[in-house]
Amino acid sequence: MTQVEAPAWTPMSAEEREAFDRDGYIVVPSVLSESEIEAGRAAILGYYEKSRAEGKLSATGALHQLSPIAHVPELAFLIDHPKAFKYIWSLLGWNLHIYHSHIDVHPQLHEQQKQWWHWHQDGGRQNREIETDPRPMLSVKLAYWFSDVSETGRGNFTVLPGSHKTNWLPGPKSRGLPFPQPEGATQITANAGDLVVFDRRIWHARSDNYSDITRVGAFFGYTPRWIAMRDENADLPNTPAWADLNDVQKQLLGGFGNGDGDHQWGHYPETTPLYGALKERGLLDSSVPALIP
Repeated sequence: MTQVEAPAWTPMSAEEREAFDRDGYIVVPSVLSESEIEAGRAAILGYYEKSRAEGKLSATGALHQLSPIAHVPELAFLIDHPKAFKYIWSLLGWNLHIYHSHIDVHPQLHEQQKQWWHWHQDGGRQNREIETDPRPMLSVKLAYWFSDVSETGRGNFTVLPGSHKTNWLPGPKSRGLPFPQPEGATQITANAGDLVVFDRRIWHARSDNYSDITRVGAFFGYTPRWIAMRDENADLPNTPAWADLNDVQKQLLGGFGNGDGDHQWGHYPETTPLYGALKERGLLDSSVPALIP
């Protein structure tokens, strides 16, 4: 695992790329400032309390909210945060959007939970219908932490390092049946403000939180625009928050190109906001496949 602090609007380093390719993830410390941690945490927990009042929490008091920007637009600063977003365009290029995102709040569990096989790869049917071995990466996810998960047992994000190039993981016939954890499973430890960047193919799971620290995180998955979005942001352009977004953010949330297939395929780079932003900064690079002009 590599932990490297890097400046904004520069491509990921060769060291980071090597670690990401080897392990399927990297941890980047102190991506968010103290004020950003405070603002993000307050926004998420504010929505959590609203959901509690509306009776929308799980039986254990947890929140798993999809399409978070549609519900908590104050978090929009995360989707193109320069210290984090650099990893996305370095790996996926400029013709992309957020196809799947969620915020999560998991308070302390007071009863032992029934054993459940949480291990999975992101991508749903992509993992059944694409025939190659290994399957292509297709998407990368950013996980921001707004709580202290610097020790294990706090609902830590758990991965099997290096498993992103393995199409199949042995498991139970049914998720509710007892089965040993995969050998080498690692609970990632991080401080509030740290970032985990991971390949959607890495086998991962959420562990249970029996600590007295409430687990708070925000996850954003990026993919080429020619892959359909799972997030539901259709009403966002009709809200006051839309006017406060920059053009790159609007692209990431699916509001650019008016759904035109050719535009989503990348046939019009000059009118794609992220392409323009990278070109303006001289960051289109023919030596990096994802950044070929």
